[in-house]
Amino acid sequence: MNCKILFTLLAPLAVLSCGSRGGSQQPAGGPGFPGGPAANVTPSVEVVSATSRDVAEESTYSSTVEAYATNNIMPQTGARIRKINVEVGDYVVKGQVLAEMDRYQLEQLELQIQNDEVEYARLKGLYEEGGVSQSDFEAAELGYKVRKTNYQNLLENTILRSPINGFVTARNFDKGDMFSMSAPLFTVQQVIPVKLLVGISESEYTKVKKGDTVSLTVDALPGRTFTGKVNRLYPTINAATHTFNAEVLVQNADRALRPGMFARVKVVFGTNHRVVLPDQCIVKQEGTGQKFVYLLNLDNTVSYVPVTLGRHIGTEYEVIDGVNEGDTVVRKGQSTLKDGIKVLVIE
Repeated sequence: MNCKILFTLLAPLAVLSCGSRGGSQQPAGGPGFPGGPAANVTPSVEVVSATSRDVAEESTYSSTVEAYATNNIMPQTGARIRKINVEVGDYVVKGQVLAEMDRYQLEQLELQIQNDEVEYARLKGLYEEGGVSQSDFEAAELGYKVRKTNYQNLLENTILRSPINGFVTARNFDKGDMFSMSAPLFTVQQVIPVKLLVGISESEYTKVKKGDTVSLTVDALPGRTFTGKVNRLYPTINAATHTFNAEVLVQNADRALRPGMFARVKVVFGTNHRVVLPDQCIVKQEGTGQKFVYLLNLDNTVSYVPVTLGRHIGTEYEVIDGVNEGDTVVRKGQSTLKDGIKVLVIE
């Protein structure tokens, strides 16, 4: 009787003991383990259909605004500065008097020219009447013309005028100084128009043409976009940088752009018909940086597909290779996916 009772009590314990040993070898199903509830749940995803459109093929390059022309104003010889008419920052026009040098030599030559004019007229009358030989008359005439030429040259170097419209960007002497030719008296820079030298990759050499329109922005004038045209293409490639220079002209009618400003120049080389996808579709593989997407198949499984991307346009990517127009691409829910897994599409 006592044996029966003991057997009855021990039997359930033996069963529990066996169950406990079995559980330690294979964990019960749970999240993250095969056979658990998570393994049986089909991932939910949102999808989008790949579309295509014309996408501008463009690149942005950094450059610096330059004056269209820069003139260093100075006389041919040293002389004392008699008068200064402009200051740095003044806008001057072509022909405007900037400064005057000492006039002593000019006035001396002017008196001699006046005397030569009288003498030339007298000799001409005598020559016509036969009172002076032809050689004497021609020698006097030549001397008169040489002195007039010297006078015009001295006049230009005594009264200094601006040869262009532009801003005075440097003044290196003051009134009363003895000009020593160590530096220009003034520097004048033309800013209507301005120019930029843009270094473009040699791979785009055949795509850029004279007259092409470009757009540019400058950090100094936020919110403004300027338009320019390619004025000249340099014929050689820089062997060190593998770029070529394109000279861009910007009309700059309001004189807003100034030499030295840092600019970003956008050059459009044409258009390509490309597939575009929302940037949410693109997944970056950790470690390699490779970009890929998940394509939805007809049987509701997904395929892992590497892609080659072009430009990032707003919230979309240009897809060069890997996805075709009309393909169904996963937009949300990629974190739980792997190649070949079945998914539930949420409309």
